[in-house]
Amino acid sequence: MSTTTTTPISAEPAHRDRTSASPAPRGAMHTLGILLRQRLRRDRWQLVIWLLSIALLALFSAESIQTTYGNAAGRVELLKLAIANPAILMLRGLPQGTGLGAVTFFEIFTFLALLAGLMSTFLAVRHSRAEEESGRAELVASTPAARILPTVATLIHGVLANAALAVLVGLGFIAAGLPAYGSFVAGAAVGGAGIAFLAVGLLLAQLMMTPRGANGFASAVVVLAYVLRGIGDATGTITGDGTHMRSAWPSWLSPIGWGEQSGAYTTNDWTPLLLDLGLAVVLMAVVFWLQSVRDSGAGFVPERAGRADARSTLSGPLGLAWRLQWPTILGWTVGGLFTGLLAGALGSVVSSSVANDPALANIRKALGTIGSGGSGPLTQIFISAIFSIVGVLAAACATQVIIRLRQEEAGGSAEIMMSTPLSRVRWLLEFLLDGVIAVVLVLLAAGLASGLSAVSAGEGASIINDSFAAAAAQLPVAFVYLGMLALVFVVLPTWTIPVAWAALGLGAFIGIFGGLVGMPQWVKDLSPFSHAPVVVGTVDWTGGFWMFGIAIVATAAAAVLVKRRDFAIG
Repeated sequence: MSTTTTTPISAEPAHRDRTSASPAPRGAMHTLGILLRQRLRRDRWQLVIWLLSIALLALFSAESIQTTYGNAAGRVELLKLAIANPAILMLRGLPQGTGLGAVTFFEIFTFLALLAGLMSTFLAVRHSRAEEESGRAELVASTPAARILPTVATLIHGVLANAALAVLVGLGFIAAGLPAYGSFVAGAAVGGAGIAFLAVGLLLAQLMMTPRGANGFASAVVVLAYVLRGIGDATGTITGDGTHMRSAWPSWLSPIGWGEQSGAYTTNDWTPLLLDLGLAVVLMAVVFWLQSVRDSGAGFVPERAGRADARSTLSGPLGLAWRLQWPTILGWTVGGLFTGLLAGALGSVVSSSVANDPALANIRKALGTIGSGGSGPLTQIFISAIFSIVGVLAAACATQVIIRLRQEEAGGSAEIMMSTPLSRVRWLLEFLLDGVIAVVLVLLAAGLASGLSAVSAGEGASIINDSFAAAAAQLPVAFVYLGMLALVFVVLPTWTIPVAWAALGLGAFIGIFGGLVGMPQWVKDLSPFSHAPVVVGTVDWTGGFWMFGIAIVATAAAAVLVKRRDFAIG
């Protein structure tokens, strides 16, 4: 079998002079081209969704900023508010003037770079450590591709993806009416950060034993880079007319911070972006060295030894589902906690800063268009708006539960479990119960953190109830994703992962930013996030009850249909 497979690739006359340089490069380039095409084909949907989502976010963010802060006076007040409150700088970026392009770069660049980092690290791990765990990397290594060419192909694939992202982000900004040269500098800053994090992902794939560990560690590095950049911006110094800042040294420890230093639309300095490429080159040299000295499937960070005997909680699918997913659930819960902290603290800050300032009336208007809207005290409006983002975290946690279901089935583990007295319905429903618990944990952490941080900032104790109400309003949204994606998993198993991420990304964008960019109401109604209960002012749970009903019906349908289909392995 193996002889038949490898002969066409490596067949060369045995007597060919081994010193001849031309045949080897041609063979290597041919093999590299095959590997690169395989990666492009495998990622064709995931990559397109990532690229278009980030580019559209750039486009619509620029348009919304132009609509909300179209006059120079409004932008001056916005930057002064940000500079006076370090917490806002932690979230946003480095003020570089009141020009429309500069304010857009300040508002959205760090989030775009964060998304580019996650896209790149996931791509790196998917084509390296995940391939080793599945056994496919060892099969590929037995061909003339050996062990190095697949990594080279992954590197080229990731660089091309980030180059495409840089162009698309630049075009998105240009389409919004921003200057072309500054737009491409901004796009290059996003793509440069992505390339740096691509190398980080490939390095961690060499060090960690599992793709789950590599993805978790890589995501933590991306978030750490975002936080370091935030600390550097928040502790920076004000320069010029009070609307410019120079970041402190922690920003220079982060690829995201390097992108900020390009000063898109102002200085347009390409030099800091060389740091992204330099880091990538150094890390890739380490990656190739590590790959040359370690065994396939091995890692440099050993996994913790397991117990000799399993706990009683692993006797059923619920305990197993929790054991498989608790690190991921913990990550989303921590994300909800930090978002809640920022919501509570910033809500009080924004309220005290703008409540009586007519020049900043646009901020109240902008907050009212995020998520479900509503009218009432500004702190409540702000917390409700930020909890739309917490809802995205909870829905993402639910989405990953369904994705794990699909991975268990595709890897053959589910079929082995079904050889026991365990029924398919119980297996499915207990995984979904794990998802319900995960969603509740994310929202509880966010609600508690928001309430306590708001009280510590000077708000009344009643704000704790408001925070928990805002968290509860996101429950039906997350449950809709859990139930509907469970139905997709049962009916279209091989499409589960791309449909899940596409539904989450589009739903979040339409629901949160649809009002900002002026989408028609019928488009906004397609997103579950648009129907989250309004808990500011007059409470309306009509949309929430409808979503609970849809989630229950979809879950019941999935439970009935799962008994009637075969396992979709691979």
